[in-house]
Amino acid sequence: MNSDTLKVHAVSLGCPKNRVDTERLLGSLGPSVVAAGHPENADLVLINTCGFIRPAVEESVDAILAVQESIAGLDPRPVLAVAGCLVSRYGEDLVREMPEVDIWLSTRDMNRWPALVREAMAREADPDLPRRLSTGPAYAYLKIGEGCSHRCAFCTIPDIRGPQVSFGVETLAGEAEDLVAQGVPELVLVAQDVAAYGSDLPMDWDLRTLVERLLPIQGLEWLRLMYLYPAGLTEELLSFLAEVGRPFLPYFDIPMQHAHPEVLKNMGRPFARDPRRVLDRVRKYFPDPALRTSMIVGYPGETDAQFDALCDFVRETRFTHLGVFAYQAEEGTPAAAMPDQVPEGVKEARREEVMRIQAAISEENLERWVGEEIEVLVEAPHEDWPGLYTGRAWFQAPEVDGVVYVSSEPGNPFLPGRMVRAEVQEAKTYDLVALA
Repeated sequence: MNSDTLKVHAVSLGCPKNRVDTERLLGSLGPSVVAAGHPENADLVLINTCGFIRPAVEESVDAILAVQESIAGLDPRPVLAVAGCLVSRYGEDLVREMPEVDIWLSTRDMNRWPALVREAMAREADPDLPRRLSTGPAYAYLKIGEGCSHRCAFCTIPDIRGPQVSFGVETLAGEAEDLVAQGVPELVLVAQDVAAYGSDLPMDWDLRTLVERLLPIQGLEWLRLMYLYPAGLTEELLSFLAEVGRPFLPYFDIPMQHAHPEVLKNMGRPFARDPRRVLDRVRKYFPDPALRTSMIVGYPGETDAQFDALCDFVRETRFTHLGVFAYQAEEGTPAAAMPDQVPEGVKEARREEVMRIQAAISEENLERWVGEEIEVLVEAPHEDWPGLYTGRAWFQAPEVDGVVYVSSEPGNPFLPGRMVRAEVQEAKTYDLVALA
């Protein structure tokens, strides 16, 4: 291995919180890290896994096996490091079944990741170096806490990542300032429950404290909050957010999971009353917010009537964005042992029905922007069409929502990471087409 460079092939699976963990580890390896392009060209292959639900577990295992196959027989062989939630959930079984993996990195031991990789690579590491961003120049995630203290009956996260641990305000502010100084215009705050930030800290800190500290950062254009549990959207928080203005965006990602009180109660959600009250509270302070949510269909015992109530709720609420998941019975969770498990075919049919309802709502919601001039954060040039770029409006979060396809005038290319004004020409089901 050339001592001046470290060729790394990194795969980050699962949520943005995992991506931040990957970026921090890569940053700790120093400024000479270069992308290997393919596993067989690397000195280090890092796979940061997800173990939240069965499809994610399968995806993670498949990724490990594919890399093992691609590097088998190489001399020298890249060091293979596997990290993340899969390791925390199935560590001993993985070590026994996959002896080809050189380093196993559990989320419970995250502070030691740089040292463990340094030892395996015989290379200096500095955990205080800046993250090595993988999201491009337009945005970065700021992970404000680890773990979760809610005990939802279907969820494995508290067992995998432990209870909530909020990071310090000044530590986060320093990281945010470093990210914006690199030219990133948008920060997306992520945690398992962003609204619960600070509830585990001894001092009088909460999400308002953190937001107040981040708002004045010079160069920060957009500040977006993701994963706000409904119970945390209090009058006090919403009143505060309504007063702060830009760069805060009135975008509320509220994982409601269902709409029927009986299903919510069986899920062990931190609220089990009418979810409309939460949305009414948001709209009291923000008359025209962007609302994103996620729903689980086919939860154990979900009846046809309860599913119909969910569909009615989706039609009535008209979410800006909606993700729908068929319930997965996860080993070790209370929900997996519940009676009246819904057949797989029924679950999938219900998922498709909710997505069909939402697709029509999404297209109707986007039609309102046709003819309007909007601000677009440019992300990247289109791979196939010269002069066409992908970007996002304020009501579109990265990676999970639709995009704006925006065309530039000939001879006037856009720079990714910059804001442009563009007139919307067309609305599709989930995307907009605009001309600058």
